[in-house]
Amino acid sequence: MTISKMTWRPQYRSSKFRHVFGKAATKESCYDGVPITRSVQDNHFCAVNPRFLAVITECAGGGAFLVLSVHHTGKVDPHHPRISGHRGNVLDIKWNPFNDYCIASCSEDTTVKVWEIPPHGVLKNLTVPWKELQGHSRRVGLIEWHPTANNVLFSTAYDYQIMIWNLDCPEQVIKNPVRTISHHTDVVLSMSFNTDSSLLATTCKDRKIRLIEPRTGNLLRDANCKTHKASKVLILGNLKMLLTTGNSRWNVRQMALWDQDDLSVPLLQEDLDGSSGVLFPFYDPDTHMLYIAGKGEGTIRYYEIGKEGSKPYMHFLTEYRSLLPQKGMAVMPKRGLDVSSCEVFRFYKLVTIKSLIEPLSMIVPRRSESYQEDIYPMTAGNKPAMTAEEWLSGINKDPVLMSLKPGSRVAESFPELSMGKGLGNSLDTRRSQSRPGLLQLAYIQDQLGTKDGKEDGSHTEGNDDRSWMSVSNGQDLTLCSPPRTENELRLKFHKQQEEIRRLRELLNQRDVHITQLELEIKNIRNSQSPSSL
Repeated sequence: MTISKMTWRPQYRSSKFRHVFGKAATKESCYDGVPITRSVQDNHFCAVNPRFLAVITECAGGGAFLVLSVHHTGKVDPHHPRISGHRGNVLDIKWNPFNDYCIASCSEDTTVKVWEIPPHGVLKNLTVPWKELQGHSRRVGLIEWHPTANNVLFSTAYDYQIMIWNLDCPEQVIKNPVRTISHHTDVVLSMSFNTDSSLLATTCKDRKIRLIEPRTGNLLRDANCKTHKASKVLILGNLKMLLTTGNSRWNVRQMALWDQDDLSVPLLQEDLDGSSGVLFPFYDPDTHMLYIAGKGEGTIRYYEIGKEGSKPYMHFLTEYRSLLPQKGMAVMPKRGLDVSSCEVFRFYKLVTIKSLIEPLSMIVPRRSESYQEDIYPMTAGNKPAMTAEEWLSGINKDPVLMSLKPGSRVAESFPELSMGKGLGNSLDTRRSQSRPGLLQLAYIQDQLGTKDGKEDGSHTEGNDDRSWMSVSNGQDLTLCSPPRTENELRLKFHKQQEEIRRLRELLNQRDVHITQLELEIKNIRNSQSPSSL
């Protein structure tokens, strides 16, 4: 009789994101001296896009928030202008995904306001919004933009209502939402859309998870799990699964995975720890990675979700640990990432104990410096798939995709500005860059170079001189008066420093582009030399 020994062999799973690591920004690349709000609301309190960073601040006599240029790192001026049009504390802010100069805010004063940010940033206090939405009877705690339709905004308040607003109307004050959803019996804690935005998932303080058809307001299905009290919910792209984070009946923090078509029993339920902070989930549909960040701590866990939805559904990768606890977090859109360093996700952490905003990059370690197509598939861009009227009429569309490859065509995200045709031409010349153009710098260069191809040599020099003399820091000197007070002088100084910083950033981007082109030429020559032999 022969006895065969059973050998144990570990089962390794192939994954491109097994070794993803978090890299915190240097002190010079952080935003220091920001008076972050002390609100206890379980929101993110900040929002970011490739141009601006917005953060809710602590102030007296109403609510306010700051809007900073993402390149304006370092010490923030304590007298920096704010957006302060609310009569109560601001509870949530969200950037328009299709317009980098449009941001919405909600407040304890029961209103939602939509603001237009000037092209050069906020240079003086803004108090008059572009749109004001009046319809809630109690404080508004959460807002979300529609992910594929332009100018559609969702808001929910402590009156237990979810209201849908169409901003494509001439009125400055909108009092009638296009739809009101009234299925909730308590405060709505979070909202999430699927890819084509035909489904809306919500979590409520009554412990129920609801799946709603947002256009009609019909309740499709709900779940009430006695062993899981959900606080946040995410629809995981096109995987037909929902993820919720919350607490068990013994107050152990946990997360649960649900089948979108059957909410009776969770597919997976996992306990994490016994801490008390709220868990913020973030999902990247391009890499199928899930990030779990705890409020009041510095740990971020990340997982990989099974693409086919087969067991096991979720694979733990690793975690990032820091001594700096986060109060809230913002996520940079994919079009604002640094693809040259293989960055696949970027957080902006609010560190209240140090009045600091710290960027945190999640990086896939690769030796090659060239563009990695396998970790950057086509992703949702900044172009809406349809208008508000089309969505309200019953149309569902997936988001318009774009490539992150350097040199590919990227549409600019900017409002219709009445600043002359020169600005539009300047924007068009920068649509082929891999990063959104710097608007202030584009305006300066346009003023310097618009006449070069239209006038003769003798006239060109004079025009260039006049263009240079007429523009300073992106403004027409004929419309500017010299600074009269110390505060005005300080603002002019910061504006000039911003211009210098942006010029340096442009030079760095061009150096990187030149290096990439040299590498591509070298690779082409190396590939052609054997064939020629």
